[in-house]
Parts: sequence; structure tokens; C-alpha cells
Amino acid sequence: MRPILHSIKALRYRLIDRAYCRQSPPDGTSESLISLCRDRQVIVSIAFNDNELILAQAKRVRDFIPHATYLIADNSSNADAASAIERHCRTNDLPYIRLPKNPWQGRSAASRSHGQAMNWVWQQILRPARPSSFGFIDHDLIPTNACDPFQKLQTLPFYGDKRWAKDRWFLWAGYCFFRFAEAEETGLDFSQDWFIGLDTGGANWRRIYSKWDPALLPDRKIREASILPNVELRQAYIEWRDDWVHEVGLAGDRALRAQKRKAFLELIDTLSKSHQAA
Repeated sequence: MRPILHSIKALRYRLIDRAYCRQSPPDGTSESLISLCRDRQVIVSIAFNDNELILAQAKRVRDFIPHATYLIADNSSNADAASAIERHCRTNDLPYIRLPKNPWQGRSAASRSHGQAMNWVWQQILRPARPSSFGFIDHDLIPTNACDPFQKLQTLPFYGDKRWAKDRWFLWAGYCFFRFAEAEETGLDFSQDWFIGLDTGGANWRRIYSKWDPALLPDRKIREASILPNVELRQAYIEWRDDWVHEVGLAGDRALRAQKRKAFLELIDTLSKSHQAA
């Protein structure tokens, strides 16, 4: 009985995804962004209700990855937050697009909402734009030094941080990069494949990852840390991912969230100033 229910639910999810991905952007800006992204190396940040993080990320991406076209795709559920993000982007000449209202709402549907947003960007912007390569990053993942996330694509069709579910693996939705030619050939689906334990982006397991030896993708060094002194790791948790630092906004003690954010932004500022002085 369970496989039948899983099949019915999976079909429902696919139908919702397809209907959403056919929607035009509310502000009608997709054509200019398609032209902007054509033949470029494109980094897409999925924004969600947090102008402060987008401001911090945008500055460092421009400083440390200047050759990339950086696009903010706004999946915010809060209209005021979306307006603040849009104002910041317009003021600072940052490519921005407001996504249609996501069918998946609420914290319990956060992963499904994220994958839905990525699928929309893939279908509505990246496929028609045909960039040379592209990648998605979380809005709270910030480079701290000069780096080139596209470098590994010189020899690999895709690259990113691997996540595992038993004997299956997929690229973490917060840092995944693809050569367009191969992605166009196989097609991409950034949905979950939750029935086999795979989170956002896991639906690509059947399309591409299952056909690849994961040992061919070198691992980035990932280190966990508490950003607040004398506070347990899980209460003020962040991640170092090579030259990037990840706030992991949903992790940790909610009572410490403001302190964690303040310390995170101070850390980024300190590292940026150190880099500029070097």
C-alpha cells in the first residue's frame, strides 16, 4: 500500500511543480535577465525574507568572484521583506527577480519551497539563457576570500558539496554548480525525493548522480564551529566550507539568534578587511 501512496504523492508534487514553473514572473523582468545571463558564469542566490544577508552576500560575491553574474531570485514569503530586498538590489544595480508566490509555505515546507524556487529559475531563466555554467547558493553562504566556484567545471560536468542518504548521494542545494551543456541534455529537477530520503535537489539522483562515481568529485573541507564564545556548538552553529562561511540560519538556539547574526556579520567584515589589507 505504501508504494502506491508514494506514487500518488509524487505525481501530485510533479503536477504542482510543473504548474508553478509555467508561471511568468510578477514583474515581467525575465527577458532582460535571460540576456544578461547568456554565455556567462551565473551564480543564483535564492533569497528568503532576509535583506541583511543578501546585502552581505552580494558585497562579498562582487568582491571575491567578480567574473560571475550574480542573480538574486527572491522566494520570500513576506511582502515587506521582499520589498526591502528589491530596493537594495535596485539601489546597488544587482540583478533581481521576484518569483511567483510559492505553493509551499511555512517552515515545515521550507525544503520543498526551496527546490520549487530552484526549478522555476532553471526553467524560466537558465534554460532559455544558456549560460556557459551556473550554480545555486544559499543566501546565508558567503565567500570570505577570492575563489572560483566554477573552476572544477573545467573537468567535471557538475560540482558541489555532497550529501548522503545511506548509499545514495546528491549535491547540497546551497552549493551546487553545473555546466550548462550537460545539464540541458539530462534535464534537472531540484525537488526532493523524500521517499528515498533525499532532500532539496535529491530528485537529480535518478537523472544524473546515480550514474556517477561520487569519488570523482573531490570533497570540500567542511568544519563546524560555534560562533559565540562559551556557547555549545549546537546552540550557535555555523559551518566553514573551504573559503565560504555558512550561517545555517535555522540551526541553533532561537533565543541566541540575534547574537549569532551580529557575530556572523562581524566575522564577515573582519575577514573582508583582512583580505583587502593583504
